[in-house]
Amino acid sequence: MTTPDPAAEGRRRADELLTALTAGDDAAAERLLADLDEIRDLVFVGAGLTTIARAEGRALPTAQRAQASTRQLKLGQVRDANRDDPDGLRTWLRRSAEEILFLRSLHAARQG
Repeated sequence: MTTPDPAAEGRRRADELLTALTAGDDAAAERLLADLDEIRDLVFVGAGLTTIARAEGRALPTAQRAQASTRQLKLGQVRDANRDDPDGLRTWLRRSAEEILFLRSLHAARQG
C-alpha cells in the first residue's frame, strides 16, 4: 500500500476545509481540524491554504493585493507563534481559510 503524498493530502484537506466553510458547515470544518493531530499534517494543510491564498491574492488590484500580502505575513506570525501547539495551528488554519473566503468575496464584488 502506498502512502499518500503529504503535500497532496494537505491540499486535499485544505480544499475540504474551504468547501465546508463556503457551505457554512462550521461543524464539518471543526471536525476536519479536530481530526488533524500531527503538527506535520497541520502544516501541510496550511501550506495548501497558503498556496491558494497567494494565487487568489495575485489576481487582486494593487492596493488590495498589498493588503492581502500584509494579512499573509500576519498569518505567518500566528503560525510561527504556535509552531509546537496543535490547537494554535488549528486557529491558524481556520484564519487562513477565512482569509481565502474574504479574498473570494473581493473577487466577487469586483465582478458583480
